[in-house]
Amino acid sequence: MFLTSKKDLTARIMRDKIYNLLLQDKRIDGRHPKSLRSITIQTDLIAKADGSALVTMGGTKILTGIKVEVGSPFSDRPDEGIFTVNAELLPLASTSFEPGPPDERGVELARVVDRSLREGKALDLKKLCLVEGEKVYVLFIDIYVLDYDGNYFDPALISALAALATLKIPKYEVVNGEVKKTGETFRLELTSLPFTVMMGILGEKFLVDPQIEEEKVLDVSLIIGTDEKGNIVSIQKNTSGPIPVNLLDTILDTAVEKTEEIRKKFLQEVPVKLAAEGEAAEK
Repeated sequence: MFLTSKKDLTARIMRDKIYNLLLQDKRIDGRHPKSLRSITIQTDLIAKADGSALVTMGGTKILTGIKVEVGSPFSDRPDEGIFTVNAELLPLASTSFEPGPPDERGVELARVVDRSLREGKALDLKKLCLVEGEKVYVLFIDIYVLDYDGNYFDPALISALAALATLKIPKYEVVNGEVKKTGETFRLELTSLPFTVMMGILGEKFLVDPQIEEEKVLDVSLIIGTDEKGNIVSIQKNTSGPIPVNLLDTILDTAVEKTEEIRKKFLQEVPVKLAAEGEAAEK
């Protein structure tokens, strides 16, 4: 009981410290409440993957690898390719992560990335069809949390999109009804660049991109996704607490602003090919 009480007391002290700093528009790591941590993006790091990207956001580090295979389409979408997202929180990233199959946090992370890509219309799955009703490309997107210092959602999506943007898909041709590799590859066109920003609410104040000590004491956390037009494409609420009504409009406006900041950084760092442009936007 003493140990539990001591732990609770420490958490309350940290919560009060973080909240008092927010009242002064400050944070424990020196950032403004609306400031993101620094972001770095590296691509093509895994030779045996068809696409890969390593993203750091502050002290959080995410690696994504993508493998491409040919498989059968879903019966209700015979002319569309398939992608699946899996996320793993490696024990080396945090003492709170345990070995074994993905727990609910890994499942949640995969779901957030998957929903952001789908609802944000990042891919035209019809372009991944080889033979309608028979053969399509299947993309396996595997996300690994290598180091955890709070908010793995935003860098995970950045990493997945960077790996997709630099993905080298093997070309196939249909010969006498058979699908055969040509030995060539092609780049995937992205149709949109949806990004998320994690927002934390503490009392009557909010912040973006919480680091780990902040994340532990939040009353409410939200992951909000937007597209290039400023549309909200996804919202994930991680806690059961209420969202102060007077903060809602400001939170949504800030989410649009911060995801646009991430999008600009992404376009500066990643040689992405956007279908809407009809040509590559190279570094």
